Amino acid sequence: MIRRDLATSAAWGFLAGAIFACTVMWAYGDAVESLGARFHVTRSSGAIDRWNGAMADADPARPPGKPVATSGSIAAAARAIIKPAAPPELVARHLELPVEGVDRRDLVRSFDDRRTGSRPHEAIDIPAPRSTPVRAVDGGTIARLFNSQAGGITVYQFDPDQRYCYYYAHLERYAAGLSEGAQVRRGQTLGYVGTSGNAPKNVPHLHFAVFRLNPDHHWWEGTPIDPYDLLR
Repeated sequence: MIRRDLATSAAWGFLAGAIFACTVMWAYGDAVESLGARFHVTRSSGAIDRWNGAMADADPARPPGKPVATSGSIAAAARAIIKPAAPPELVARHLELPVEGVDRRDLVRSFDDRRTGSRPHEAIDIPAPRSTPVRAVDGGTIARLFNSQAGGITVYQFDPDQRYCYYYAHLERYAAGLSEGAQVRRGQTLGYVGTSGNAPKNVPHLHFAVFRLNPDHHWWEGTPIDPYDLLR
């Protein structure tokens, strides 16, 4: 009888230990998956937009990834820890607001918001009446004019040092004469606010993103930076 009781106790102890181990591994996996998702910033040249998450936003490069587990304090803490700070050199430039007539105090941070399919937004949405002029936030070069299913009519602009890329999406149309390779000045009109791509048709807005270019200067890939910190 004593032996049987000891065996029963040992079995229950093993079961309790296994349950505890599974719980720890689940929490650890949630954190690792979240960390992996935040570090996955490079995209291969493919077919959907990168910076337009769902109000739909996107660009022609990053394929849709596995939905990220976002619930739980561990995952939230992991995302907060690895979010890159705004580059001091960009902060010092005091970028122009990309939408004419908008008050900086009205900007809303949405970089960490989740869009359709749990994709990270990695940008800022600036609402404005349709056809409001969209201005270049900095001088530089038009790297690419691109019309995609998600981002709609978009502009990729390199900064003067070709270290950063500014991305403008959901435009109604381009400014007259705008072309790839053209030099643009700070404040120059690039296009007009619209709802092209998969933006809600009754909510005209500019989807604006900034990313640090990789050494090969591909216009479709880089490390995202929160535009809110650069425009406020």
